[in-house]
Amino acid sequence: QVQLVESGGGLVQAGDSLSLSCVVSGRTVNRTTMGWFRPPVGRQREFVAAITWTGDTKNYADSVKGRFTISRDNGKNTVYLHMNSPKPEDTGVYYCAARGVGAATSDPSRYENWGQGTQVSVSK
Repeated sequence: QVQLVESGGGLVQAGDSLSLSCVVSGRTVNRTTMGWFRPPVGRQREFVAAITWTGDTKNYADSVKGRFTISRDNGKNTVYLHMNSPKPEDTGVYYCAARGVGAATSDPSRYENWGQGTQVSVSK
């Protein structure tokens, strides 16, 4: 059974930094594209960032480009999201997602496995 477990969420002040982790079990992250999503209030899951299995290609939402960094350690079956200078509008539950070999797509329907999410709250 595939499981994705996020951690690292919490309360942070705007301008500080926060790092999220997602540990994958039940499938190897090799040849797995990974992504991070968050659901704005009243909307479907919003794309944040994605990374191909080699780490060569990264894709970011315009709203986080230059502030967030996605990375991965295939040896640890883990993907990371480093949030630098978060803003109050970055508040939400952050979900980790996995799909097979493919592009670092922003389309959540392309991802097969999802974690339970970790809450991030950014105060002013």
